[in-house]
Amino acid sequence: MKLTEIRQCFEEKFGQGGDIRTYFAPGRVNLIGEHTDYNGGHVFPCALTIGTYLLARKRPDNKLRFYSMNFEKTGVIESTLEDLAPKTEKNWTSYPKGMIWTFNGKGYPITQGVDMVLYGNIPNGSGLSSSASVELATGVMLRDLFGYENLTNTDLALFGQYSENNYNGVNCGIMDQFAIAMGQKDQAIFLDTSDLSFQYAPIKLENAKIVIACSNKKRGLGDSKYNERRSECETALAEIQKVKDVPSLGALSIDEFEAVKDAIKDPVRLKRARHAVYENQRTIQAVEALKQNDIAKFGKLMNDSHVSLRDDYEVTGIELDTLVEEAWGCDGVIGSRMTGAGFGGCTVSIVETDAIDRFIQKVGDAYEKKIGYAADFYVVEIGDGAGTLAE
Repeated sequence: MKLTEIRQCFEEKFGQGGDIRTYFAPGRVNLIGEHTDYNGGHVFPCALTIGTYLLARKRPDNKLRFYSMNFEKTGVIESTLEDLAPKTEKNWTSYPKGMIWTFNGKGYPITQGVDMVLYGNIPNGSGLSSSASVELATGVMLRDLFGYENLTNTDLALFGQYSENNYNGVNCGIMDQFAIAMGQKDQAIFLDTSDLSFQYAPIKLENAKIVIACSNKKRGLGDSKYNERRSECETALAEIQKVKDVPSLGALSIDEFEAVKDAIKDPVRLKRARHAVYENQRTIQAVEALKQNDIAKFGKLMNDSHVSLRDDYEVTGIELDTLVEEAWGCDGVIGSRMTGAGFGGCTVSIVETDAIDRFIQKVGDAYEKKIGYAADFYVVEIGDGAGTLAE
């Protein structure tokens, strides 16, 4: 899809003329550090070159008109600036509406209506953060159109998280929005979610590439067990805090956790907390391994991460486990794990370049035979974060 085609669609739906502007926000993949972001731990995501394109133009009235080229049958959805209260029945417009609602609530009033057309090339429900991508594309659009240049991309990431939590009812951490807002080409972001301190780490994969396998099992975070997992971790932390003064599970070393774990009275909560603590330490070790150019160790830590997500956090399922376990059996695979919230979505693998075609064939065939439908594979590049595009 070319920008000229998206602009043509905009003009067909909403007419020519006026100041039509173009924005882009990427999807993201997390290389390691899963379900640590709302537990005060570290994550290691990167922005992708696939994402959400948004064309927008201010209106002279209070009307909001939305059209997605990904949901053509839905047609143009109309609303107004006065009709932004969170609703139980939702469609894709709840993500841009949530950002407008958040801007208003944070003291950055949106005073005129907007026409907008979106096109995304992130697979929906894949776990590559199509929802956060829409939020950040909307955020950079609102900042630009309404002159709020004092808002940083970090501010927009926090607005996106606030919108997701409070408008769409998903208690996500900051990772998705932060990675999408702050991404840099060929760099991953080593982010401490406890205080938003971060550093960029170059991803130098000599003779290897990142391959994403999409399970094509759709999932919605709001009606998944995502919020349940977060609640279990919060309860486990509260139990630990009765015997140790600690702000988050991510603040615990492995030795500290092992010394206080008996304070957690439920065996399920114990497993959830163990994952949060050990995964955080794996992430720290993985970034260090990358600095030492020890890709083999990085891959092993990815594999260990998946085992923990499967056994302790229980967020994988047969689809993701099949993709990962088949990947582990392929020559040329350095590491493979589920990525994102789980319950469907994607895996991320680091695969030697000359083994990629065989990897896709072998894993794809085994997956379709076992699951009954095909997976999709993407050899991805690491790209820049959200911003304005010059046409």
